[in-house]
Amino acid sequence: MQHLGHTRSSYQRDHLLHTPDTFVRAPLPGMRNATAIVHAGPAMGAGFTQYTVELERDGSFPLGKAQSFVYVIDGVVNCAENKCAENRLSAGHYAWLPPDRAAHITAAEPARVAVIEKPHSAWNGVVPGPITGDERSTPAKPMLGDEAVEVRTLLPDDPAFDCAVNTMTFQPGATLPMVEIHIMEHGLLMLEGAGIYRLGEHWYPVKAGDFIWMAPYCPQWFGALGK
Repeated sequence: MQHLGHTRSSYQRDHLLHTPDTFVRAPLPGMRNATAIVHAGPAMGAGFTQYTVELERDGSFPLGKAQSFVYVIDGVVNCAENKCAENRLSAGHYAWLPPDRAAHITAAEPARVAVIEKPHSAWNGVVPGPITGDERSTPAKPMLGDEAVEVRTLLPDDPAFDCAVNTMTFQPGATLPMVEIHIMEHGLLMLEGAGIYRLGEHWYPVKAGDFIWMAPYCPQWFGALGK
């Protein structure tokens, strides 16, 4: 655990690289047999909150009043009281819940989930109902025609959701086709593999388990540079 003050983590004005060696775990209100690693939130200027929850046996936690997206990293969880269209969610499954939905996530055995919560701005007053899905069965599309970079869109392309959640798969050696600079902010969790990320004027080695926050207009680029 002791690295003599060295870490890959870096917090800059327009981005954060949050690596596992710097994670601080603490339960959030309502958690039972569970703990959270809060990666990003309003305290740093982000417009959303993203955290990872580590559930022990018989662990549970409530979802907040904002719209919520839950992605199962490891194990099996349930959306309590049948608040989700599909109650049981295993690794690779996800659920989106509209705001003010009283729901609990529970786990009979140890599990890990990624959670995104964001205040919802209804489009023409329309608030969609809850949805669930399986990332692995979601069709992949090449990014800008490059089949070495696959994008899976997990939420409908509909402004009523007021957010977007995607997964991206890079073949070894594949890169983003350009340095992106845009108004959207991102939260990014590395699920597998490794590579190099450019954030602003900084270049970082990154790998599975890392989290990245990118502010609006932060220059960003990634390359899966390795085996």
